[in-house]
Amino acid sequence: MTSPVGGQPGDRPRGGGSRGLSGETKPAFQTTEFIAYIVILVAIVITAFVVGGDSRGYGDPFGAEHAIKYITVLTIGYMIARGLAKAGSRDRGDGVR
Repeated sequence: MTSPVGGQPGDRPRGGGSRGLSGETKPAFQTTEFIAYIVILVAIVITAFVVGGDSRGYGDPFGAEHAIKYITVLTIGYMIARGLAKAGSRDRGDGVR
């Protein structure tokens, strides 16, 4: 006879009880990292639109080229931060008791 959760009678469930659908405590879009990422991303885009070359044609101090570089660096930083956050959380189904 098997227990209701599978396995043999008397076996303890892996992970210490009920299983969630995710190993994270919160979905990524509910984290402060994501909120900060979006706010800074919007600030970079607005700055790229507002700050531009002057009417005398002396160049573009912060244009699309700079904005893309900053957005790329910001995105890489966000991905590293999420990776570190996920690496620190244990998945309930990974066999660690």
